[in-house]
Amino acid sequence: MYKIKTLNKISPLGLEVLPRADYEISSEITNPDGIILRSFNMLDMELPESLKAVARAGAGVNNIPIDRCTEKGIVVFNTPGANANGVKELVLCSLFLTSRKVVPGIAWAKTLIGQGDQVPNLVEKGKAQFEGPEVKGKTLGVIGLGAIGVLVANDAVALGMKVLGYDPFISVDRAWGLSRAVEKSISLDDLIARADYITLHAPQTNETKGMINKEKFAIMKKGVRLLNFARNGLVNNADLKQAIADGVVACYITDFPDEELLQMDNVIGIPHLGASTPESEDNCAVMASVQIKDFFESGNLRNSVNFPDCELPFNSKARVIIINKNIPAMVGKMTALFAEKKINIANMLNRHKGDYAYNIIDIDGDVAESELDSLRKEEGIIMVRLLKGKK
Repeated sequence: MYKIKTLNKISPLGLEVLPRADYEISSEITNPDGIILRSFNMLDMELPESLKAVARAGAGVNNIPIDRCTEKGIVVFNTPGANANGVKELVLCSLFLTSRKVVPGIAWAKTLIGQGDQVPNLVEKGKAQFEGPEVKGKTLGVIGLGAIGVLVANDAVALGMKVLGYDPFISVDRAWGLSRAVEKSISLDDLIARADYITLHAPQTNETKGMINKEKFAIMKKGVRLLNFARNGLVNNADLKQAIADGVVACYITDFPDEELLQMDNVIGIPHLGASTPESEDNCAVMASVQIKDFFESGNLRNSVNFPDCELPFNSKARVIIINKNIPAMVGKMTALFAEKKINIANMLNRHKGDYAYNIIDIDGDVAESELDSLRKEEGIIMVRLLKGKK
């Protein structure tokens, strides 16, 4: 019986993936084997010794102490792409909001309350101030072609836009899903200089933080519309404010408003609604539960943020999962210890990510927990789990 603690309200559709015959699920569990959460802040949380896996029902993991988890051999999962359609739809909505001045127009219309029969005439007289261009025929630059970026690019093509894409790290799977009508930009600057609309879908790292700054604003078209549904820190606020004042940026729309942004003209702040759909919440919960179930029952890793993806069909009587520091001769030490115990290895998969490695070792025969104690004592080995195959 695996004990799963929920730190947020998790969609019941997701938790149904975990059969109650094998999983105890509650927000009150004190010594969990796994944790499923959404936005709960785990950064200062004491990690139970029993904890083996954390699954984030969402893409962002800045609320999870990744380094501490890794050091303890706790696998952290996220759910990239599960909420992609929800975010994509809000991005498409925002293309129109940045163009047609719908938001300020609605706010102005509210000021007409109390004018009675004069409202229709006042509307006709005042509407010209909210005129804005159509998106059809304009150029959209998509920075970051992950799950969301690809969907945005493809649908923008369907809207009649010319679409430029830039992502030096695009995966093969994402490239397969990208419309052939999307033009590959030779550089970030090339995309920025040619686009009428720019939408950001890049992760925030030390390298990308503040990537949209005064140098980039200097090469943008005058009157560009900028959309940010990735992370707030990608755009330098001070440089944005100057770009708006200079007429370079006609409108900035972001899903991550802060105090400074909310005080700026021509900025639309959306209260982080990108994934706020029941479908997104269901999809993220299902994906998180499937991943944590596969980990507990077969040791397989999909979408781990701190260890490598590692999958092997579980057809043997027993399987040993080992996490170790990625240092020379570790595989040799492990296999030697198995040989010493006369445990025959039927199949083995070894993958590494950064300073750590993950191993799936299938055993030809049975093995007892006590026979693995010498492995657990070996320097450099962080975690050892024994799984029994289905009879």
